[in-house]
Amino acid sequence: MSSKITLKNRHEIAKLRDAGRLVAETFEMLREYVQPGAKLSDLDRIAEAFILKHGGKVLYKGYRPTRSTPPFPGTICASVNHEICHGIPDDRVLKEGDIIGVDIGLRLRGWCGDSCVTYPVGNITPEARRLLTVAEEALYAGIRAAQPGGYLNDIGTAIQAFVEARGMNVVREWGGHGIGRELHEAPSVSHVRSRNSGPRLRPGMVFNIEPMINLGKPEWLQLDDGWTVITRDGSLSAQFEHTVAITPQGPKILSRL
Repeated sequence: MSSKITLKNRHEIAKLRDAGRLVAETFEMLREYVQPGAKLSDLDRIAEAFILKHGGKVLYKGYRPTRSTPPFPGTICASVNHEICHGIPDDRVLKEGDIIGVDIGLRLRGWCGDSCVTYPVGNITPEARRLLTVAEEALYAGIRAAQPGGYLNDIGTAIQAFVEARGMNVVREWGGHGIGRELHEAPSVSHVRSRNSGPRLRPGMVFNIEPMINLGKPEWLQLDDGWTVITRDGSLSAQFEHTVAITPQGPKILSRL
């Protein structure tokens, strides 16, 4: 992946918007299937069929960021309860009170779409409900901070301040990324304050903001499967993600209906 940030023109942003819309439509379709008794592998199969039917190509299945990493086995990442990210959509069954973060990446006509939603499964506890609310609002706090002429670090500063003021923690080492014809491009997007300001935000920059919020401490572990990341203290974790384009008028979300 090149470290150079490539600015997109209006035509390219429109193509990214099309890909982001298909991701959003997949989430909307999947919502009715996320319920007690649902098997993660069935959710994966349903999402893949929907994406393929609408002309998309799945990006996560078989993905290997390094040679030592095993190929990811699913179309979606399915992270349940204390799983922070990259959960494998295996044969586990959801139960009442769970929360599940679903991350979807796809390519549509040569351009990528990527987003994450954390769903409640049936009736969840007030504590879990508050986590979902804070995690989603933290994402929008970061998006509001992504103003043309500002700095990339403004995003992480806003997210961290919002989350910690509510007694929760941001996972520090896992960040967002640029997106375009490839799923992961420059720049890397921190969700916490950084020592340097980072590049200036310019119209034509497109990247994903995807803070992962823990109800407990921010530390994490990666399981032996090479993918699943969990909270070290076993606390719940939630994530929401959008693809955002910087425009002269401000940030524009490309991955929602």
